[in-house]
Amino acid sequence: MPAHVAESDSTPDPTGTTDPLAHERAHLAASRAALRGMREDVQALDIRDVTANWVNAAVLQSQIDDRIKALADLSHTPLFFGRLDYLHAVGGELAEGADGERFYIGRRHVHDAAGDPMVIDWRAPVSQPYYQASRTNPQDVGLRRRFGYTGGELTAYEDEHLTDPAEAEHTSRLLQAEIERPRVGPMRDIVATIQPEQDEIVRSGLGGTVCVQGGPGTGKTAVGLHRVAYLLYAHRERLARTGTLVIGPNRSFLHYIEQVLPALGELEVKQATVDDLVRTGVEVRGEDEAATAVVKGDARMAEVLRRAVRSHVTAPVEPVVVVRGSRRWRVPAYEIQEMVDELLARDMRYGAAHEALPQRIAHAVLVRMEEAGEAPDDRVQSAVARNPAVKAAVKAVWPAVDPAKVVLRLLSDAEFLAAHAGGLLSEEEQKRLLWAKPARSVKSAKWSAADAVLIDEAGDLVARTHSLGHVVLDEAQDLSPMQYRAVGRRCSTGSATVLGDLAQGTTPWSTESWGEALFHLGKADAVVEELTAGFRVPREVIAYASRLLPAISPGLAAVESVRESPGSLAVREVPGGVAELDAAVVAACEESLRHEGSIGLIAADARIPVLAAALEAAGHAYLSPGEETTVESRLTLVPASLAKGLEYDYVVLDEPGAVVDGEPDERTGLRRLYVALTRAVSGLIVLHAAPLPEVLVQA
Repeated sequence: MPAHVAESDSTPDPTGTTDPLAHERAHLAASRAALRGMREDVQALDIRDVTANWVNAAVLQSQIDDRIKALADLSHTPLFFGRLDYLHAVGGELAEGADGERFYIGRRHVHDAAGDPMVIDWRAPVSQPYYQASRTNPQDVGLRRRFGYTGGELTAYEDEHLTDPAEAEHTSRLLQAEIERPRVGPMRDIVATIQPEQDEIVRSGLGGTVCVQGGPGTGKTAVGLHRVAYLLYAHRERLARTGTLVIGPNRSFLHYIEQVLPALGELEVKQATVDDLVRTGVEVRGEDEAATAVVKGDARMAEVLRRAVRSHVTAPVEPVVVVRGSRRWRVPAYEIQEMVDELLARDMRYGAAHEALPQRIAHAVLVRMEEAGEAPDDRVQSAVARNPAVKAAVKAVWPAVDPAKVVLRLLSDAEFLAAHAGGLLSEEEQKRLLWAKPARSVKSAKWSAADAVLIDEAGDLVARTHSLGHVVLDEAQDLSPMQYRAVGRRCSTGSATVLGDLAQGTTPWSTESWGEALFHLGKADAVVEELTAGFRVPREVIAYASRLLPAISPGLAAVESVRESPGSLAVREVPGGVAELDAAVVAACEESLRHEGSIGLIAADARIPVLAAALEAAGHAYLSPGEETTVESRLTLVPASLAKGLEYDYVVLDEPGAVVDGEPDERTGLRRLYVALTRAVSGLIVLHAAPLPEVLVQA
């Protein structure tokens, strides 16, 4: 049987030590000392004699500062969480020596003064059997040891002898305890609890895009973040040049996950929302009706914009006459038209073609000069391209275009819109796009979030958007086709990790299939993986929430939770009116606060002010989503619209019917309710005065 060793246990360690826990604690202390030594070595570096100028010195000092941060010893984060004892020597630089080599697996690599490894990075190839080895495939691992910590102190361990037929297979109690550990503060990494199916996704290569469909509690967000950390480990030089980006649904979500990668020593990954990406030049002050936003987010708008941008190209009506000295060089209009036709046929970016046309005209002039016996060089061609006559011709034929002005005109000018939306958008759809009161200028316009995406698309038609090496897109099911295109432009020459759950799509334009979404993203050949094992939400809670699946996402497999937690769900009807419900909600929060961990009170957005007042009247302080929970402040008041991606140890859900009614349609409302029902890690209390949604009751 496995040994779950407490401090007082004296079971012999495989090394022969009679107090194995003391041995492991000694290794932890030595590893921490080695890490401090590594950090001090970097801090002691003197760069005065190796930098040529102040710019080089600043760059090198910045790199040193980042390295010092990456080597920080976080007291609340265990330096290692596991150990592998191999049966034989492992090939490679890390494993030269005698049989039966041992490796401690942790969040980062640590070596001693002689360069010998004390802790192996969880991303190293030699660490992979920690996640993948099993009794049927031990991968030459004789012993896998998991460590338990309390307050940063190593307090327990648990062994699996993978090649011992006499030892029965079991569920790791330490693994289960780590998964269920109370959640206070931001999201934690899951390096100690990564499951085999998750590990395969984490370690998939940089070359391809991976889409992960995962229900609540399957760890898809953590898998995506850990895949970034793995890719930075395996392809650091390449990604250092091209960059990485994590895209989340809102700022609260990004704040919740922002400490995961730094805890793994990765400090260079930027985070943003889709709105952050596209709001680079206009101020978003307006809001669209849902029907209008759906049209603006439709992929057909890309062709409308393409037509509108290209409509600025006009046929030349006059020849270009270039005067140089006493000579006049004439390029006829039909020849300029041929140049324009060729540039249009090549489907170049509008701005690139605008820059290319004067060079084409100048080249035609140089050909004539050579035919006349002159010997012009590149400097002459550049001078001709800047000639006033050439510049005037280009301005008339292929003028510069402001993307925001193009979109402004489409939304303000019915004739201009009809000319470019014909055959694409119906008359009704065109009416939805037009502003009731056209704006006078780009600055005065009340742009919506969907308008910003259109401007971003138009901007890419004019000049290519910079592509990153890798992008992680979380809660991807909520994006419109045009938003997918905006993200796809940011990884057009790189790869992506797409994370989401079709059942949690809560926007009117949310995607119906990953195939469609990946097509708009420009990654139609992506591999789609599905995570169906739940590690966060208790079985009783996820089963209750899954009653909604036939109505919100028919055919989607329900999550099978591995966690049994009897009594984790309570559904209570509150007799009386609003006052009685408010009081019951406050009482349920007080009941939940008697447990350890974070508490989330989730309610329809319209109910938030009322519940805030009720909590204040009862003397309870509360946080807003995105504010970090602490031991002293553990209760967060969460509008249902911001609950996605967040998790709490205990959740109180106020009036499910109000959550559904707060959305534009029933399906979206039920999906919002599905999200709210699946935020709990340990317990969920559902309170209602009005009838529950029929689909919950019928099931």
